[in-house]
Amino acid sequence: MENSKRTVTCGELTKADVGRKVVLNGWVSRTRDLGGLIFIRLRDRYGITQVTVGDKASEQVKKIASSLKSEFCIAVEGIVSPRAEKDINTDMATGEIEVEANDIEIFTTSQELPFSIEEVRQKDGTLVVANEDLRLKYRYLDLRREPMQHNIILRSKVSFATREYLTSKGFLEIETPTFIKSTPEGARDYLVPSRVHPGKFYSLPQSPQLYKQILMVSGFDKYFQIARCYRDEDARGDRQPEFTQIDMEMSFTNRDEVLSTTEGMMGYIFKKTLNYDLPTKFDRISWDDAFDFYGSDKPDLRFDMKLQDAAFMAELSDFNAFKAGAAASDKNIERHKRSGLKALVVKDVADKYSRKHIEQLEAIAKINHAKGLAWMKITQDGKFEGGISKFFAGKEEEICLKLSAQKNDLLLFVSDEKWQTACVALGAVRKQLGKDLNLYNPKDEFHFAWIIDFPYFAWNEEENKWETEHHMFTLPQKKYWDTLESDPGSVKGDLYDLVLNGYELASGSMRINDPALQQRIFKIVGYSEERAQKAFGFLVQAFKFGAPPHGGIAPGLDRLIMLMCHEESIHEVIAFPKNNMAASPMDDSPSAVDEQQLKDLHINCYDVEE
Repeated sequence: MENSKRTVTCGELTKADVGRKVVLNGWVSRTRDLGGLIFIRLRDRYGITQVTVGDKASEQVKKIASSLKSEFCIAVEGIVSPRAEKDINTDMATGEIEVEANDIEIFTTSQELPFSIEEVRQKDGTLVVANEDLRLKYRYLDLRREPMQHNIILRSKVSFATREYLTSKGFLEIETPTFIKSTPEGARDYLVPSRVHPGKFYSLPQSPQLYKQILMVSGFDKYFQIARCYRDEDARGDRQPEFTQIDMEMSFTNRDEVLSTTEGMMGYIFKKTLNYDLPTKFDRISWDDAFDFYGSDKPDLRFDMKLQDAAFMAELSDFNAFKAGAAASDKNIERHKRSGLKALVVKDVADKYSRKHIEQLEAIAKINHAKGLAWMKITQDGKFEGGISKFFAGKEEEICLKLSAQKNDLLLFVSDEKWQTACVALGAVRKQLGKDLNLYNPKDEFHFAWIIDFPYFAWNEEENKWETEHHMFTLPQKKYWDTLESDPGSVKGDLYDLVLNGYELASGSMRINDPALQQRIFKIVGYSEERAQKAFGFLVQAFKFGAPPHGGIAPGLDRLIMLMCHEESIHEVIAFPKNNMAASPMDDSPSAVDEQQLKDLHINCYDVEE
């Protein structure tokens, strides 16, 4: 072939190109040899084009075509021809045409594949996907698969749309350091030893938090960065050691402006990349209500089953477990004035849910620290049956009225001395029911909501001290400033989370800019002036030179793309992720290094006894 450089991609040819001479480059997806006619599906990241080698082709071209196997990388020169009406494939962008090859060049061959790159489905329609570690070991092959190509391309588009929107609103994209001072931020740091400064270490940033606040002090009033972050914590489906966030900070702002800016950005991203219209304003739910109604501070709002207060039922019988929940008296209950006896009404499923199904739900409640899951069914004649029904016989009308329950409903209850424990346990059951019963509103594919008015402090029972729920630079709501020390448990923070379909997508807050107020927070959580100076001295020092009021937020890019792609793991939207052991099977990292490298870094390694 005189010139094997492609003139078109495998996704752009249409009927309008019939008669055109073209050169395609790509990978052989599959071939079919029908004797006198060979079909080749040629693939690149833009799509698939069907290539035919027939009677008009030379013997040399036929010979090459018959030798092709999956994932050979080739060039094809040929003429665009229309497909017969009966052969048109409406599922392909190029389905109206094919390319009649008059020359083929093999760039490189391929060994036998460790797994199929083509989509394979079982008879029941289930997609067959290789083991994740095998996929990660051969990630370069896995990334050729259409679902992975789609996800990575969407990620690129979302990143570009983010930059477009924020730049249009006057934000500046500014990079912050990757080697920083180690500071306590909730998770373990990844440390980088210094060769020049023996015995000293840099830390990889868990977030750019301190630096973006210093940028506000520096006068850059609107900052953003698509920032790489690192946390040495256990991996799971929506978390891994290295991740990416859309980091934003604004000066001379308030909570409403940060929230509306984020809403506008999300609306722009979804419209630009998915052509999906989000509401202009997202729901706002207080932290108290999120737990009380949904059992979580990251509720899935695509279905409307709410937890209900069932304290009234403790007075209707001598069922002691309910009396304990109704009389709950921990600090949370006193503050919220809500009981630890919660109910869930599952509509019209009583005849479908067996005792075995209910026991499976009870196991979920117990995993979330409930002592058990009480239940009753409402029969077609309005009576209670099963579970704890004998304790409430004759009380059906009152209970059904107060819980808005009807015939064939299933009633589920959790009772606990702690309000939050009862909420979390029954909330986990609610989440499982939403999945099992497919309760999601098909018109509500992406449901965003703000969780606001978080408690500022949380009591650490093990260490007998107060801790901040978010981080120590969060601004307490102003109405609580006078009672910070005297009543930490009642203080609300000027902070907010953005949740999407049951996942925390972003956390943010207004920040403290007054050094005196910052010192008060340090003192409440047990940070001495010396310790605070050692950990955060450079930030506290910066605040002494006219720090503006400021606040920000940091949506997780990986989680956002994961949800936009309807995936269940961020591994599916990261080009080269680590596995659940924080390792990369492809390049075998982490790995041992040469002794000389360790000597240069003044490090000695020793074996750890297992």
